[in-house]
Amino acid sequence: MADATKPAKAPKRQEVYTLLVEIGRKAGDGLPKGATGAALVIYASGVDEAEAVRETVAILKQADTAPLDVSGYGTLAEREEEGHEIGEEDRALMQRALDENAVIVAQMTPFFGDGPDADAASG
Repeated sequence: MADATKPAKAPKRQEVYTLLVEIGRKAGDGLPKGATGAALVIYASGVDEAEAVRETVAILKQADTAPLDVSGYGTLAEREEEGHEIGEEDRALMQRALDENAVIVAQMTPFFGDGPDADAASG
């Protein structure tokens, strides 16, 4: 009689995704005085981009920030295919996110005035 057991599915492999997250102001958010929000470049691990986004938003909320919008830029391989130049420091942060199954904020740019589109809105 043939063995009827199904082979175990291999677990999905974690990958690191590059995300751009816009945050608004919230008490205790740690943003500079006068900032109206910020853009964060984040490297987050996940089995897919949706999981990386969910984990990132949850962690940012725990950190007393107010995530407003998340844009995904894909994995390291996807970004390389698109011709993005990725420096050694960013590669090291991506590897750390993978090794630690973590969300790493690689860059934070505060917004002042009415936000990133202030000039377009007034013109």
